[in-house]
Amino acid sequence: MSLTRDPQELLGIASDVLDLVWDRFLDGLCAASAVSKDNADFATAVDLEVERIVSAELRERTGIPVLGEEFGGPDIHTGTTWVLDPIDGTFNYSAGISLAGTLLALVHEGKPIIGLVWMPLTGERYAAREGGPVMKNGKPLPMLEPRDLATSLIGFGVFTPPMAQFLSPASRLELFTSLSAKTDRIRISGSTGIDLAYTAAGALGGSIVFGFHPWDNAPGALLVQAAGGIVTDLAGEPWTIESTSMVAAAPRIHDELMSVIASTHCSDKSLRSISDN
Repeated sequence: MSLTRDPQELLGIASDVLDLVWDRFLDGLCAASAVSKDNADFATAVDLEVERIVSAELRERTGIPVLGEEFGGPDIHTGTTWVLDPIDGTFNYSAGISLAGTLLALVHEGKPIIGLVWMPLTGERYAAREGGPVMKNGKPLPMLEPRDLATSLIGFGVFTPPMAQFLSPASRLELFTSLSAKTDRIRISGSTGIDLAYTAAGALGGSIVFGFHPWDNAPGALLVQAAGGIVTDLAGEPWTIESTSMVAAAPRIHDELMSVIASTHCSDKSLRSISDN
């Protein structure tokens, strides 16, 4: 099924909608837990409020349904759906750390075609449609050039997110140790969306993601692809909305990261898609 609206128009609408909650995001910094979730996770009242506002505005302005982290939504494998994480990096946000943002993607027939990462606490807005360019605060960023792992910062996912059976904390530690032998510039931010936005911008040479949630991964995956980066899973297969991991990086760095990953003992099960489990 073809998309009935111009992606550039939809990107503009999405940007306007995220701007509506920019000040609320700033005002709510250090918000406490309001809803407890599995694996010691939680959502703040700001998470809930931002998702309600953004979802309602997107539905009204575009007629497209929304899948949100906090309130759910439709299946994203068919048709067209907005995918929203109201606050990515909630632990950081609640602690008063600025590494948090709002993530939004438009997914069409299971594939992200628009991605936005809004970071009010640092004043950064990253946005792109399929094919690029990536825009930062309204200005286009250069395409990613081949780089070397040894001289690049690398974002690394946290060790114990939900669904850790896809890749155990011990396997992640093994990969971290092996990667440390190649570069001493590994960073754990606690925000997948920010890691991927900074990868698209070239601030990070690459990012390794262990989570599988589409609201965490889809916006940043689109940004990195639009910037000319390479996005796969840990097995080296092209990343999809069902992948349970992600390796997103500039050219050449991605090859080097995959070589490091291949030297570790990640289980086959950990690399399979959600639909396979």
